[in-house]
Amino acid sequence: MGYAHGLVIGKFYPPHAGHHHLIDTAAARCARVSVVVAASSVESVPLALRTAWLRETHPQPHVEVVPVVDDAEIDYDSDEIWSAHVAAFRAGLALRSGLGVTVPPVDAVFSSEPYGAELAARFSAAHVAVDPPRSRFPVSGTAVRDDPVAAWRWLAPPVRAYLARRVVVVGAESTGTTTLARALAAHYAARGGTWEATRWVPEYGRTYTEEKLAAARRASGDPSLWLDDLRWEPAEFTRIAERHAALEDAAARSGSPLLVCDTDAFATALWHERYLGSPAPEVEAVHERTAHHLWILTDPAGVPFVQDGWRDGESIRTWMSGRFQEELERRGLPHVAVTGPHEDRLAAAVAATDALLAKGWSFAAPLT
Repeated sequence: MGYAHGLVIGKFYPPHAGHHHLIDTAAARCARVSVVVAASSVESVPLALRTAWLRETHPQPHVEVVPVVDDAEIDYDSDEIWSAHVAAFRAGLALRSGLGVTVPPVDAVFSSEPYGAELAARFSAAHVAVDPPRSRFPVSGTAVRDDPVAAWRWLAPPVRAYLARRVVVVGAESTGTTTLARALAAHYAARGGTWEATRWVPEYGRTYTEEKLAAARRASGDPSLWLDDLRWEPAEFTRIAERHAALEDAAARSGSPLLVCDTDAFATALWHERYLGSPAPEVEAVHERTAHHLWILTDPAGVPFVQDGWRDGESIRTWMSGRFQEELERRGLPHVAVTGPHEDRLAAAVAATDALLAKGWSFAAPLT
């Protein structure tokens, strides 16, 4: 049977495959679907973010995602509290009408919850139960919050990108950052299962530099141009930071609960300081809006300097490493410095990453 206007209501804290199945089922049977994201102000995943995730995952033109703040407590035996919830939902739907969107009366409520029939009755609508035992997608919001790793397979790409723990390997040139980043990602991928998709993100700044030099050579017709002949502008460091952050997000969307990053915007800001001698507020802004959880600093001690034609020189390594250490400490960023042979560095990086993952994920408890 088809319906004119189907309603799906949930916290989507966070959304998972069961939610998506529910919405898709409603979309297949209704001319219009309103998905109300009912979030309380005590919850720690922003309402706007949950709304954006659902809009991305359900781009059907007849599916409307409606954000609603609902701070009423939960009591299925209280008519007063029921009325408060329904009033909040109706207010969200009515807001769409106020924006010039014609919203027909709800004639079907789609739900997998025991309270679905009562909710439908309060909208004078039919109740459509969708897989109440959750046999097709055995997952819940509570299960995701309790153990995101166990529920990883049920999460959509934008939710994975938000939850992935990001470990950044930073350090001066020729201190083994790329080698360690690759090895750290490979270590976790070798665990198999959910971890098999663990990825690492190469340093975009190096790619940009190579392309910049090649362009300069083409423009001048002089193949002998080298790094010292290049002139840098602040906007280029911002571009590098933004592009690297975009590559991180793309990798996190399809990866495991861990993403290893070879440098980040924090490091790019220090390279801006190194080459231009001034702070980089726009690069810092990229750093502030990009979530990272652990920094691993590679010590130059004991690592032979290898001049591959792209590096400043050995004399700058100690100074640059000191700047990294100084800034990590000044900003209070969680970090560990690794030194010694590669095997020791990897073991220390794994220990620090294991400790990060052992802390788990923290979600504020929803209203009960």
